[in-house]
Amino acid sequence: MTELVEPVTAADRAGWCDRCGEATPTGAHPACAAARVLEPPRYCAHCRRRMKVQVLPVGWSATCVEHGEIRG
Repeated sequence: MTELVEPVTAADRAGWCDRCGEATPTGAHPACAAARVLEPPRYCAHCRRRMKVQVLPVGWSATCVEHGEIRG
């Protein structure tokens, strides 16, 4: 389960793929969806910034400088 530590408002939702960083309105990302089953996100889905990702034995955490931390 993914937990967003800092709440995100509706104004923050831009629609970016959290794996490749491309805009989600450009179409489906089946390769990204398949990879996200096993991998943590690499880009912030709200602002498209590259996130600092740390993989731990019990899960992962990804931190965006603008929107905070996501855990999974």
